[in-house]
Amino acid sequence: MAIPNELSLFNTSSSPHFPTELPGYLNTSMSPSAPLCPDWPNLPQATLIPSLYSIISVLGTVANALAVFVLAHGSGARRTVANTFMLNLCVSDLLFLLSLPMWAVYYSTGYHWPFGRLACKICGGLLHFNVYASIYFITCMSMDRYLAIVHPLRSQSARDPRNARLTCALVWVLACACTAPTLALRDTHYISELGVEACVIHYPSHEWFLALALMKIILGFLLPLLVISSCYWVIGRHLLTTTEMGGMHKPLEPSNLHSFPGSKSVESQESCSKPERPPTPCVNPSSSGGRPLQGRGLERVLWTVAAVVLAFFLCWFPFYCVTFLDVLKSEHWIDGCWVEWAISTLTPLTLCLGFSNSAINPVLYCFIGNHFRGRLGDLCKGLCACLKARGEAHHQKRGSFSTRLSSFSRKLSDLKDLAIVEASGTA
Repeated sequence: MAIPNELSLFNTSSSPHFPTELPGYLNTSMSPSAPLCPDWPNLPQATLIPSLYSIISVLGTVANALAVFVLAHGSGARRTVANTFMLNLCVSDLLFLLSLPMWAVYYSTGYHWPFGRLACKICGGLLHFNVYASIYFITCMSMDRYLAIVHPLRSQSARDPRNARLTCALVWVLACACTAPTLALRDTHYISELGVEACVIHYPSHEWFLALALMKIILGFLLPLLVISSCYWVIGRHLLTTTEMGGMHKPLEPSNLHSFPGSKSVESQESCSKPERPPTPCVNPSSSGGRPLQGRGLERVLWTVAAVVLAFFLCWFPFYCVTFLDVLKSEHWIDGCWVEWAISTLTPLTLCLGFSNSAINPVLYCFIGNHFRGRLGDLCKGLCACLKARGEAHHQKRGSFSTRLSSFSRKLSDLKDLAIVEASGTA
């Protein structure tokens, strides 16, 4: 079966045109019943894609829910700039992941949308919104970490939790603005060739498809990737340079490093280098042997930096490559059976890879950090203690009731024996 695209419905040409985008795809130049590249392998997408969506949804929902629970229950001192961005990122990913099972049903039922027109718009809007919002929040976190590590003193006034909340509000507004065109164009539509009521986007013209596709590639991938890569490249160079010079000329604040997953805490500025003596490295008092941030601590920071950039790139680069391939195909700059096969077969798989970034994000940004794991452990211990206390209270109530019942039973037994004795004496 050919694959219906949930992003577009008709092009300006006379034949049906379904440029590849988000869940659901159709061949761009052939009729829906025509076979795609008979010599090329066809994947069982009706079972494979729903299975992958279900796994991503379950794992991602659990991970993001735990992250939201821990970040939302933090004390006022823990509500740092980085944690504010993390919380908003996890909420954005969680909203999208909760709608992902509906797209799994959409695939498994042969691209039939049984949930109605309103659900089609809401789920489609959440999908597009998350594509932009998650990437923008990751970009904000990258810029915050650049300021915290490279310019820790000069950025103190700018790195304020209130400014972070304002930035998050702007990100939500910007993501909504980028989602608005596709949300307005999305609707359910009956596809007679497949006999299904599909959830698709009807582009008024080919120019609409081209403009929105290029906007998604540029605003949703290229610009954020450029900012993220630049920030982490400068961070890595700064850490390596300061280590090679024998110490940290600009000490990292404990609060800044605590927000960086995998990093080690350092002593306050008083224990760092002073003007009248040669610079000495800040030492982590809690680490074994009082090691400076150049060994294991620096290595963990650099590995985390590399993991963040690689996860973002590897998860989304394949999808945007296929999207750009579809743009070239729609402009008739490339053609051929391999193009048809790549667009129809690889797009749903690359989307699964992109969606998996929502499940990976809390692992990279939260669970790697020692402080986050410690807070999660404390919350779990507190929850277990609360449940244990309730269980003991319930057990005590039951024990008290059993004691009173036994006492009452003994009194009844004593009264019965007394009645028997009195009856015997009377007789």
